[in-house]
Amino acid sequence: VRTEGGNMGFNALVGEYQDLVSAGVTDPTMVSRSALQNAASIGSLIVTTDVIVAEPEEDMPAMPAGGGMGGMM
Repeated sequence: VRTEGGNMGFNALVGEYQDLVSAGVTDPTMVSRSALQNAASIGSLIVTTDVIVAEPEEDMPAMPAGGGMGGMM
């Protein structure tokens, strides 16, 4: 596989080493790139989840009662 080039690999369906792209197997480079991209995305999500900083909600006193509207008589 190392000496044959980037598209060579083991086709498990037929049990042979062959050019996977010409055999109709999904491009192995694209699959690897997609897997690495998704792994990096999930990894960054996990890392940022552990460092979320939030301020605790403060207890605010209740608002005072409002006066009536003037001129309504």
